[in-house]
Amino acid sequence: MAAPSTAEVARVSRGGRPRDPSRDGVIRAAILRLLADVGYGALTMDAVAAEAGVGKATIYRRWRTKQDLVVDTISDLNREEVPTPDTGSLEGDLRQIMHAFVGVVNGPTGAATLSLLSTMPRQPALAEAFRNGPLTVWRQSFEQVWQNAEARGEIDPSFRTSVAAESISALVVQRWLLTGRPVDEAYADEVLDTVVLPLVRNRVSA
Repeated sequence: MAAPSTAEVARVSRGGRPRDPSRDGVIRAAILRLLADVGYGALTMDAVAAEAGVGKATIYRRWRTKQDLVVDTISDLNREEVPTPDTGSLEGDLRQIMHAFVGVVNGPTGAATLSLLSTMPRQPALAEAFRNGPLTVWRQSFEQVWQNAEARGEIDPSFRTSVAAESISALVVQRWLLTGRPVDEAYADEVLDTVVLPLVRNRVSA
């Protein structure tokens, strides 16, 4: 019998009832909408129940506190949205993953994440859930891209820890978080074509 995952252990330790898959997506979507609309401070479990169209008991049976509810939601963010591309080339893989990132930024997950950024420094459990959830998911996806590119001989093993690798999402994140300017696929393509791919080629030819 397989050992329970870390996420499953965490949920059991909080005393929540096992999730009903038929309601899971509806409740998660309601939580993200409310986080984007009112933020963590004004979020209530009763409001989540009303937004999701479920009884209050459904929410309270699953989570003891608001923090448990949000931590659980953050832990699962991006798991179904992040691709593990294998197009046959590093350029194709990076373009696919960047486009996926743009989709997340502009969707409910991106809006909820923005609302939580100011809260995380005061809520260590939320910050940890964000690091172990969505950030880890994206990091693993990029790691697979690097492994595939190394196997094809497009990059050497040192590339994944280089500044060039860090730059791939940095400009998109900067525009999203700091400037408020639109983040779309055209911008992601521009970053890829004018910054990232030239850096990759320079490292390969060096």
